[in-house]
Amino acid sequence: MEPTENKQGRRYCLAFAGLGAALLALILLNICVGSVSVPLGEIPRILGDPALAGKDTLAGIVWKIRLPRMVSVTFLGGALALAGFLLQTFFSNPIAGPYILGISSGAKLVVSIVMIAVLGAGYSVGSAGLIGAAFAGAMLSMGFVLVISQKVPRASSLVICGVMIGYICSAITDFIVTFADDASIVNLHNWSRGSFSGVSWEDVRVITVVVTVTSVLVFLMSKPISAYQLGEGYARSMGVNIKAFRLALVLLSSVLAACVTAFAGPVSFVGIAVPHLTKALLKTSKPILVIPACFLGGAIFCLGCDLIARTVFAPVELAISSVTALFGAPVVIAVMIKKRGRG
Repeated sequence: MEPTENKQGRRYCLAFAGLGAALLALILLNICVGSVSVPLGEIPRILGDPALAGKDTLAGIVWKIRLPRMVSVTFLGGALALAGFLLQTFFSNPIAGPYILGISSGAKLVVSIVMIAVLGAGYSVGSAGLIGAAFAGAMLSMGFVLVISQKVPRASSLVICGVMIGYICSAITDFIVTFADDASIVNLHNWSRGSFSGVSWEDVRVITVVVTVTSVLVFLMSKPISAYQLGEGYARSMGVNIKAFRLALVLLSSVLAACVTAFAGPVSFVGIAVPHLTKALLKTSKPILVIPACFLGGAIFCLGCDLIARTVFAPVELAISSVTALFGAPVVIAVMIKKRGRG
C-alpha cells in the first residue's frame, strides 16, 4: 500500500500541473481566437518584438487589444476567487461571495456616482480614483453586512440580507443613471453589465500591482486562516489576534473585489464557485494549497468565460456576468444540495 501522504502529494502535483496546463491553453486561445484569427505559429514572432504592433496588423491586434485584456482577465479572475475564499472563511458560509453579499453592488454604486460627477464636469477618472471609489463602496456594503451578521446568526438569512443590499445598491445606481447625461449613461451601461473589454496597458499595470501585492498578503495569512477554520477558540490558542485577523480578511477581500469592480464591473458567481471547485479538485481545504489553486482556478474560469462572451455571438459581445452565472450558478446549487443532504 502506498502511504497516504505520497498519494496526497501526487494528487496536489497533478492538480497544479493540470491547472497550469489549462491556464496556458486558455491564454493561447484568448490570444489566437477572435473575429480575426491569429495563427499559433505567429505568436512567438509577435510576442518577441513589441515594435511590430505599429507595423503589422496581427501584431497590433495582439499587443493593443488581446494581450492587455488577457492579462487583466487572468489577474482579476484570480482576485475574484480569492475574495470569495476570504469571505467564505470570514462568515463560515459556503455561498458567501462579493456578488451575493452585495459588496460588488456597493462598489458599483460609488463608482457610478464618481463617474457621473467627474465625467459630467468634463474630466476623466484615473485608475486610482476608480479603485478608491470601488473600495469605499465595497467597505460600505461590507459594513452593512457585518452589522446584519451580528443581528442575524443564520447563514441563510445573512445571504438573503446581502442579496437585498445588492438590490438596493443596484436600484440606487439605476436611479442615478437616469439623471446622467448621454455620454455618462453609455459609459456606465457598458461597464455596469460587466466586461473585460477596453482595458489599457496602464490599467494592466495598476491591476497587476494591486492584485499581486494583495494576493501575496493573503498567502502569507495561510497559517492563521488554517487555524481560524478550526474555530475561533483554537485560533486564539495558536496566538491569532482574532480582531486583527478578521479586520485583515475584510480589508483584503474588499480590495480584491474593488479592483475587479473598478475595471470590469460586477462579475457574478466566480467568487462563490471557484473556491468549491478548487477544494474538490485538491480534496483538501488547507489554505496554503487552496489559496494559490484558487487564484489559478479563478483565472482559468474567467479566461474561459471571457472567450465565450466575446466569440460565441461575435461581433456582439455578451456581458461577462451572464456567462459566469451560466457556469457558476450550477456549482452553487450543487453546494446547497450537498449541504442540505448532510444536514
